[in-house]
Amino acid sequence: MNVPRSVIALCAVVVVAAGALWPAPAAAARAGSAPFGVPLDFVLFALTLIGVALFHRHTLKVALIGLAVIALYKVGVTGFKTGPGLAGLGAHMAHEAVLLTNLLFLLLGFALLSHHFEESRVPLALPRFLPRGWLGSFVLLVMIFVLSSFLDNIAAALIGGTIAASVYRRKVHIGFLAAIVAASNAGGAGSVVGDTTTTMMWIAGVSPLMVFDAYVASAVALVLFGIPASLQQERLSPIHRDPDADQSVDWVRVAIVAFILIAAIVTNVAVNSRFADLADRFPFIGAAVWVALLAAAPLRQPHWRLLPEALKGSIFLLALVTCASMMPVEELPAASWQTAFGLGFVSAVFDNIPLTALALKQGGYDWGFLAFAVGFGGSMIWFGSSAGVALSNLFGEAKSVGAWLRHGWHVALAYVIGFFAMLTVLGWHADPHPTAATSPSVPAATTTH
Repeated sequence: MNVPRSVIALCAVVVVAAGALWPAPAAAARAGSAPFGVPLDFVLFALTLIGVALFHRHTLKVALIGLAVIALYKVGVTGFKTGPGLAGLGAHMAHEAVLLTNLLFLLLGFALLSHHFEESRVPLALPRFLPRGWLGSFVLLVMIFVLSSFLDNIAAALIGGTIAASVYRRKVHIGFLAAIVAASNAGGAGSVVGDTTTTMMWIAGVSPLMVFDAYVASAVALVLFGIPASLQQERLSPIHRDPDADQSVDWVRVAIVAFILIAAIVTNVAVNSRFADLADRFPFIGAAVWVALLAAAPLRQPHWRLLPEALKGSIFLLALVTCASMMPVEELPAASWQTAFGLGFVSAVFDNIPLTALALKQGGYDWGFLAFAVGFGGSMIWFGSSAGVALSNLFGEAKSVGAWLRHGWHVALAYVIGFFAMLTVLGWHADPHPTAATSPSVPAATTTH
């Protein structure tokens, strides 16, 4: 069986990033390394990604086998940052438990929320208000961008995906799916309540105004990926306007959707602004979504039969997230715009939360650049961000690395040009005060990317 070139390229990124971030030959020797000094952890992760890319009908089995092999290797050979052996594994999973639980609750909760939204018939009425042609698709991406600035990027991507499924009759181009994810990540990159990484910076003492600078790059990127993606979608399937469709809106379901979203927003802001010390102890936003769902159930019953299939997809995605969390990214090169730029590509294949924590501990970054790099960079591959992970639950075809890279080429281009546009307009201003060097705890009220 021939391995697609895009998969080979992806795995090369994993291995090269591993070599660039691996701290020292002595440490590599202690941990065990493959040829060229690359830790075997990364090689095993790359092989898991190849398996997922090649065996589309067995992705869950491949992901779970990959997770088991990586975990056994670390238990028996390298240990974890939290300690050696089974005790280290237990401590590592305890550290990740809140984040994983939060993501699970959100994936399942928003599967039900999406059905509420579809049944409200708002998506049938929406095409009347969107411009005709490719501009209507671009306006939809702008809506997702704005929504993500104050709501979690998973929610923004799922809402955008739900609308797209309706107005395009589920004929959504892979490039446009990549753009939905990119819009949700770009919108959250400049807001301290829009992404876990920016919330971490805020908790650690970084000014929200410094993070807000990321919107310079995000706005440029939105135009650069949004227009090509909208043209791709227009060629595949324009916005469908059915004059005979039943466009009477179920306002009770609309109110339920609004209630759930408000519960998520209020919880997100309240926990991260006033109770940050409790944020890593409980999956607040995921729990808030489910409390709201259950409270509204007497008015309109959720479609509970969606849960088994959503759970299966969620376990697959959580397995990949857990694999990424086990990768030994121990230190970063010296803080500079070059390092921040490179972290955007690293963030496409590794969890950006530990990368952000390392950068905060290191200090000396221009935090607006870092926010854009680690927040938007994950959009370049479908599993590089929680928004992409969540959207793939709605659109199974998105789980093709090759198709994502081939049709979503404009996302990587937008990242590069957006970053350098920001560098040209604002310049690099390193924070001379390492106020964030306290290594903040990871907030659980937001998502993992």
